[in-house]
Amino acid sequence: MSGLNLAQQEAVNYMQGPCLVLAGAGSGKTRVITHKIGRLIQTGVAAKRILAITFTNKAAAEMRERAKSLIGREAKEVVICTFHALGVRLLRQDGEALGLKAQFSILDSDDVTSILKDAGGTTDAATARQWQWAISLWKNMGLNAAQAEAQAKDDHERVTARIMARYEERLTAYQSVDFDDLISLPLKLLRDHEAVRRKWQELLGHVLVDEYQDTNATQYELLKLLVGDKGRFTAVGDDDQSIYGWRGATLDNLRRLPQDWPNLKVVKLEQNYRSTSAILRAANNVIQPNPKLFPKTLFSELGEGEPVRVVDCDNEEHEADRVVARIQSIRANGMGKEWKDFAVLYRANHQARIFEQALRKAQVPYKVSGGQSFFDRAEIRDLCAWLRLWVNNDDDPAFLRSITTPKRGIGHTTLQNLGTFAGKYKLSLFAALFSSSLGSVLPAKAVGSLHEFGRYVNDLEFRARRTEGAEDARAFLTEWLKDIGYEKHLYDSEESEKLAASRWTNVMEFCDWMAQRCGGQIDDTAGVSITSDKKNLLEVAQTIALLSTISEREKDQNVVTLSTLHASKGLEWPHVMLVGCVEGMLPFKLDDDDGKKGQANESILQRLQEERRLMYVGITRAQRSLAVSWTKRRKKGREMVAAQPSRFIAEMALDKATVKEDPREKLKALRAEFAKKSADAAAASAAAAAAGTP
Repeated sequence: MSGLNLAQQEAVNYMQGPCLVLAGAGSGKTRVITHKIGRLIQTGVAAKRILAITFTNKAAAEMRERAKSLIGREAKEVVICTFHALGVRLLRQDGEALGLKAQFSILDSDDVTSILKDAGGTTDAATARQWQWAISLWKNMGLNAAQAEAQAKDDHERVTARIMARYEERLTAYQSVDFDDLISLPLKLLRDHEAVRRKWQELLGHVLVDEYQDTNATQYELLKLLVGDKGRFTAVGDDDQSIYGWRGATLDNLRRLPQDWPNLKVVKLEQNYRSTSAILRAANNVIQPNPKLFPKTLFSELGEGEPVRVVDCDNEEHEADRVVARIQSIRANGMGKEWKDFAVLYRANHQARIFEQALRKAQVPYKVSGGQSFFDRAEIRDLCAWLRLWVNNDDDPAFLRSITTPKRGIGHTTLQNLGTFAGKYKLSLFAALFSSSLGSVLPAKAVGSLHEFGRYVNDLEFRARRTEGAEDARAFLTEWLKDIGYEKHLYDSEESEKLAASRWTNVMEFCDWMAQRCGGQIDDTAGVSITSDKKNLLEVAQTIALLSTISEREKDQNVVTLSTLHASKGLEWPHVMLVGCVEGMLPFKLDDDDGKKGQANESILQRLQEERRLMYVGITRAQRSLAVSWTKRRKKGREMVAAQPSRFIAEMALDKATVKEDPREKLKALRAEFAKKSADAAAASAAAAAAGTP
């Protein structure tokens, strides 16, 4: 218990029933979770019966590392994973009750868009993505296609619900699930199958949920069924940091806890270990107008610190220049020695461009957080499609990508006729190509080419199942890529040889990473397996769909971070610049008409409250200094329009005597500092020369 304050100790020691830990920003919630895992083990709960759920693979990996340093070897047996990884675990073990085979495929976003285009009879990807978004929200609300249609508000929603029904039929046929299904199907499994529910409730001695305020309605119901009536769980969250309402997260889950568990113990963590008092005061003032489920006020013992500054700028270019000047000034004063001490946070992705240009011009190294995931690259998606097909032959999207990448002389007409044939007899494309009656719809040459591909896939699957260990896996993957001519395919498909070489380097890195996992050299950040034993290639392939990045190399880069406010949650920097704080951007447009007047007003109020929470998250990322900037004019389309400072700046209630930063004075001081250093250096050089020192 050393190093824990009284509130943290209370949360860790409470074992009598359900517990809600209201963990304010920077209040040490991960420390509480890992210490509680240790306390549970100390009181006799077997490590393998403890489940800790997080929202990202990165958070799961960090928690696993912290638990390992605190508890030691036993931490390996604690199940630490994301909600989606938990869903995979449930479905791989017991999905047969829902008609799923253990080797089902997990579709990515592009696969889903492609299937919806087919189900809705459109070639327009934008329309398909709108359906995808609506269907995802319905699934997060726990609705199936029939229920969605029954409560549809208009013809557009009714049409989308019918497309959802056709989409669900295709998923069943492909033995595939999407990411939303990884929550909704385990819920259905536990709700409809008592034996499975009992099994999992007996398996789990205690469940801990991190970032509880980000859970949606389906995740709440899943949690209820996992813990049962005894409520052996600890939920850790902060209602003031609930910023994901647009993807289904609901504060109702916090309201329901004391209703569903009247004996709920509530512990507030209000001491902040991250920020100075000046920064926390601004944060507390901003969030104060929002209604409170559980009122709390953050405090710090780190001292008053630098005043929070407000910087007004003429336009976005001027704002970017002032951000660069501030970074250089802080470094010159010795407050920030490393580039990685600085972050520039904004509301929307498109705002990054102007700051990138200013940083490049000043030769300041930077990274844009939330860039393209390694697994979103076309070459990695190609290879993953082949791996998915080895694991699940019924995965039609993976079949189509594999058979056409690289091209193998099987044309669109052949595949179209194969698809029609498969649809008629309700077969997957892979099963259809071995049908004895396929020759009735395709010429012998086409059937021969399909059979050759099918036999090759079967051979690869057979060999992959028997390939264990890093060296064998690396040799197998290298030979396979040579067989299909993938390197040649990359160079043939790219105009730039440099780009092709870069893509091939990504492929080699992917193969090396796969091989290391087969050798048990990398912890399973997807949380599907809790051992680091050797695995065969097919076992590793099953976990890939859950991973969002190949490594966390970025965290060691000494660069300034540019990030959206949403992507910054859970992170912290010594010096933060919160930019673009104007009405219409932060808070984001609130004047859209959402339908009837009453509904529109209610919707606008809820959105304003979430935007305020977003501002609060941005403020509480800062440790030592915070500057908030706004522009008097901003670009809207091709025009420059007048802008007003965000209402949240006034809500921060800053001291007017210290709030405004004069960049001209800062720049003047900076130049004087540089001039003094140059003069000192020149004087030292002259003195050395006079003394005859070389």
